[in-house]
Amino acid sequence: MVTTLGGEARQLHEDVHCARGEMENRIKEGQLDLFADRTSAATMRANRLRLWFAAMAYVLVDSLRRIGLVRTGLARAACGTIRLRLLKIGALVRVSVRRVKVAMSSAWPCQQQYREACAALAR
Repeated sequence: MVTTLGGEARQLHEDVHCARGEMENRIKEGQLDLFADRTSAATMRANRLRLWFAAMAYVLVDSLRRIGLVRTGLARAACGTIRLRLLKIGALVRVSVRRVKVAMSSAWPCQQQYREACAALAR
């Protein structure tokens, strides 16, 4: 960035330009990681619903990052990384009359971070 503003240039860069870059990163996360760019349905209502789902997914993943993953290695991770490491995992789901049992793999590498996130969300 080239400017003739003297001492105000640093503040302008940090307050305006960096904030704009952060907002573009959040938009990119929504489009690439949470599929907010998929607006190929036949009707405008269906596309609007898809965008609402993507926006709600972003709010949920961001809340998980801010509250549940505060003291873990995923505290500053992108939405796609959180989705791949914590949410998109294989499990065996057994449904009976009274309960639903979810059995997760014992060889899953992110178990500790998952447990910490669950404990933080439960508090």
